[in-house]
Amino acid sequence: MSMTIRLEITTPEAMVYSEDVEMVTLPGVDGQMGVLPQHTRLMTYMVPGELIIRKDGHESYLAIGEGLVEVTNSRVSIATNMAVSIEKIDEAAAEEARQRAAARLREKLSSEEVASVNASLARAVAQLHVKRRRH
Repeated sequence: MSMTIRLEITTPEAMVYSEDVEMVTLPGVDGQMGVLPQHTRLMTYMVPGELIIRKDGHESYLAIGEGLVEVTNSRVSIATNMAVSIEKIDEAAAEEARQRAAARLREKLSSEEVASVNASLARAVAQLHVKRRRH
């Protein structure tokens, strides 16, 4: 039995991550969900938040957007609209994006615009949460 599971994270721009890891913790619709090797098959929706990767006994952190997750006993595949490692998060830019989105929500917007602004707000908040939590 393998002690690792393959983690693949894809965004519209590129394959962001593809390595064997010990464990993945991701933000599911019902809260944090941990995935270990030999996990049962699963398809689920992921919400913006913090993704934790445990590899070689160390944890690394990513701000992750919404997306789909497919889990098999040997692989976790994530298709998401955002995946940013904690080292690459620009806190000032994320805070500015959060403030812009919050200000836009106070305007009169169409339902499509509200959905788009809410998605932008969620991505900015996810980045700020990860960066500020791990300072």
